[in-house]
Amino acid sequence: MNKFALIFPGQGAQKQGMGKELYENSPAARNVFETADKVLGRAISEICFSGSEEELTKTINSQPCILTVSLAAYEALKEKCNIDIACSAGHSLGEYAALYAAGAIDLKTVFELIQKRAFLMNEAAEETNGSMAAVLGLSDEQVINIVNQIENVYVANFNSPGQVVITGDKVQINNNLDKFKEAGAKRVIPLAVSGAFHSPLMKKAGEEFVNFVENYEFNNTIIPVYTNVDANAETQGREFKNKLPKQIYSSVMWTQTIKNIKSSGVCNFIELGPGKVLAGLNKKIDTEINTYNISDVESLESTISEITNNKEKELV
Repeated sequence: MNKFALIFPGQGAQKQGMGKELYENSPAARNVFETADKVLGRAISEICFSGSEEELTKTINSQPCILTVSLAAYEALKEKCNIDIACSAGHSLGEYAALYAAGAIDLKTVFELIQKRAFLMNEAAEETNGSMAAVLGLSDEQVINIVNQIENVYVANFNSPGQVVITGDKVQINNNLDKFKEAGAKRVIPLAVSGAFHSPLMKKAGEEFVNFVENYEFNNTIIPVYTNVDANAETQGREFKNKLPKQIYSSVMWTQTIKNIKSSGVCNFIELGPGKVLAGLNKKIDTEINTYNISDVESLESTISEITNNKEKELV
């Protein structure tokens, strides 16, 4: 029987109206939204369902909103289908959903953690003049070599072969975009973000988050969670507590994460949350990977149907 890796998206996956169908059709999903509203003390569900694009893009909103929809999709899947989960992983903020799915933290804790993370990252963004840009068409090594020659510019995300996101001082990034084009980049796209996430400009946020996470206990997990900072499989609660603050100012090793999961023998993935960003990256990372997506009722039913049919074929 095939095992599945659960993967959860990060900031940028948000879209207007996300999660509303899941809320209306799944009691388990509805509970996630209601818990988010209660724990966070504000109407996260309303921002998801009817918030403007501007509202949803704000770090302080996008992080808890994406997390809520991702967890709602996960709980809706669990409610209707029993599948064999091998591991979990999440892109940046998605790692918090992955930790919840693996049993490292409970629902109340995951919302409290992400709210503090979003606040600290937003605060750090306001105090620094940072930005990010996606570099398309260069190898990881080429991007690293160029970045090493530019002061206060770093690699934020290794998203897939040929797609690397840079981060750092806004002026330095804007003044040096041509270096990537001269090296053969197909495109260099400035991203509409408020700060230099996953860079040393977020170091203060990471250091303050250390003190916050000390107030929480993280359970050891039965299934491994592949963590962003090193792309390694982890099951120890104390290690999750150590890695989460570092994740805020470190590169997201997503390409390496997916390759490591595939190397462990898992080829079937389920992306849970708004959009299909991670499914698209998976195709570029490894063409043998099969990725399902659950973001609404239609995709939930389609995924369950395909998984069920494949199980029946295995038994024949």
